Amino acid sequence: MSPSKDNPTERRRPATVSIRDVAQRAGVSIATVSRAVNHISTVNAELAQRVWKAIEEVGYLPNTQARALVSGRSKMLGLIVSEITNPFFPELVQEFENLAVAQGYEVLIGSTNYDPARTESLMRRLLQRNVDGVAVMTFGVEEDLVKKLVEREFPLVFVDAAPDLSNIHVLKVDYAEGIRQGVQHLAALGHRRIAFISGPLTQRSPRARREAFLKSMAELGLKVPPEHLVEGSHNMEGGITAMERLIALPELPTAVMCSNDMTAIGALHALYRTTHKVPEDISVVGFDDIHLAQFMLPPLTTVQMSCRDLAAAAVEGLRAGIEQDHPRHGRREWHIPTRLVVRQSSTFPRGSLPALVSGTQPKRSGS
Repeated sequence: MSPSKDNPTERRRPATVSIRDVAQRAGVSIATVSRAVNHISTVNAELAQRVWKAIEEVGYLPNTQARALVSGRSKMLGLIVSEITNPFFPELVQEFENLAVAQGYEVLIGSTNYDPARTESLMRRLLQRNVDGVAVMTFGVEEDLVKKLVEREFPLVFVDAAPDLSNIHVLKVDYAEGIRQGVQHLAALGHRRIAFISGPLTQRSPRARREAFLKSMAELGLKVPPEHLVEGSHNMEGGITAMERLIALPELPTAVMCSNDMTAIGALHALYRTTHKVPEDISVVGFDDIHLAQFMLPPLTTVQMSCRDLAAAAVEGLRAGIEQDHPRHGRREWHIPTRLVVRQSSTFPRGSLPALVSGTQPKRSGS
């Protein structure tokens, strides 16, 4: 009797595709399929290509748990980011996942919301899932927490700094060069009163960006009054609050650099609620170059820290720690370049001759 069309419980399930079917389709042994699926480097490249073509054709789904038992590795990477609401981090997650999957790894993702206890909890959960390594891309892990995390033997990637241990890989972001380019850009336009809105100074990355700003200003012989250094929180709300403090000063700075783009967007919003125009009255420069930066009004001049560069270095760093035959096995540091991207949120300072000649100086009522 044939199964009833009306009774789903009586429908026959499709036959399960096995590793034997893949081997038969590719014309190789089951052992060759197993080695190809587990990315064993001794498998001939042409044979591996045939195996993966056969896997796609027959619809075979490798058993990741079985693979882990065979290879001793789960082929999973952990990725921890600070917050999913900042557009920089979803962009980073997407790049990391694309690169990891292309190299045969799956990715488990968690966000900390800058909470050390949550970071530690996420790390424990990833360990329980038997990941092969973890990239901690939070730009602000406290040193005490780092010490706890690195007690583990498996590979870890951190941003900016970490203990000097063989299983630790560090992404060194060149904050100094990008921020130097930003300061020199503003100085070349004629700005001398340049303020800086930092992120939380309890974190290493915001401190590094602030120090880079102060050093770049000193190189040009420019002094920064204490009231021009405002601590923010690396989000839009913090940018609004910090910019309001600058607006309340007896004299508005002619330019402001921000420690990240979300802060800069908050600063733009605070200025929008006043009579001050960007860039005619004040130039604004961000840091990160998130995708949204180019669509702001005006489009945001910013320092680019490429998500793809960070993701590629993080994946490479983890693989270098996991795979004994990786060409960069043993390498500890990866350099992440930064560069200025000039858009329309920066121009000559108000009242300057170039501003008057170029027509960027707004006309004032009664003048």
